[in-house]
Amino acid sequence: MNTADQYLKAIYLIQQIEDGPASTGDLADRLDVSPASANEMIGKLEDDGLAEHEKYKGVSLSDEGIVRARDALQNYCIIERFLVEVLEVEEFRGEARQLESVIDETVAERLDTIIDRDPACPDCFDPENDVCGLLEVPAAADD
Repeated sequence: MNTADQYLKAIYLIQQIEDGPASTGDLADRLDVSPASANEMIGKLEDDGLAEHEKYKGVSLSDEGIVRARDALQNYCIIERFLVEVLEVEEFRGEARQLESVIDETVAERLDTIIDRDPACPDCFDPENDVCGLLEVPAAADD
């Protein structure tokens, strides 16, 4: 998953939480980047037809942006579930965030053959808690 996909995923999740456009500030916070960096990537996503940005209102994904965001989210869920279910990694959220930028779709598909992913994926993802809603993890398992 590349950086653009991480932004698309983050915008998608913020849109779900806010039930509307994602603000640049929320996007920067979610990705732990500066607002200037977020604005720069939003411009690139807009140029590629993946997002639409309206000043003071926020950024929304195009239909193609939504498809890519959902694919990225599904790959992220696969990584999380693999880390928890197969490798039993306690600090899985931080590890998943680091791995999502380096694991491509082919590797995610191969990991998917090892886990028992629910067909509802990626709709299973809980954007407010930033975790796959189907994972059974102890309450103390955080980054």
